[in-house]
Amino acid sequence: MTKKSGKSAAKSVSKTAARKSDKSGVPASGAQGVTAKGEAKADAAHLRTVNNALVDHHYLGEEEFQTVAETLQRNLATTISLYLKFKKYHWDIRGRFFRDLHLAYDEFIAEIFPAIDEQAERLVALGGSPIAAPADIARFSVVDVPTETVRDARTQVADLVADLSRVGKGYRDDSQTVDDANDPATADMYNGYAATIDKIRWMLQAIMDDDRMN
Repeated sequence: MTKKSGKSAAKSVSKTAARKSDKSGVPASGAQGVTAKGEAKADAAHLRTVNNALVDHHYLGEEEFQTVAETLQRNLATTISLYLKFKKYHWDIRGRFFRDLHLAYDEFIAEIFPAIDEQAERLVALGGSPIAAPADIARFSVVDVPTETVRDARTQVADLVADLSRVGKGYRDDSQTVDDANDPATADMYNGYAATIDKIRWMLQAIMDDDRMN
């Protein structure tokens, strides 16, 4: 028996994979990407791709999943944007409050950062697929990452306090929404994040009480 060369074997495998496709026309190899469905384009449970047969929405119905997925995708994008905004201000801060805020921003980031992976993995666990492209993050996020340079401490802190007020309220509202959608586990996550955001907001607001910031 003669052995096939490496190139010949590769061509043979490629042709076999091309012949083996399901009714959706997606190759069984799963080499071609497929766009997830749903309002947040996060529903991966019904994709006909390799290694996806056992993905489902667990105890959630289709409408319940779509409700929960929308909040998870939005909050994931918001958390990533908030992380980037803190980092931007961390790099740009100048003046007498440089050291205090330069260090404080990184401390706050350390408290916020774990939520990125937690929210993404929660979405995956429920049969979703997190969106992560920069354009999609900007589309879903309720926090805008500055494109300009802001040096002034009061301007930075006031902007962050406004963002955190909005994000904290969003988590509280979303906690009720997902609880009503039969997902108390995600509701508990959101309650914890709301408490963290409220604490960081309070600390930044306290810094603004220093008359030297005027």
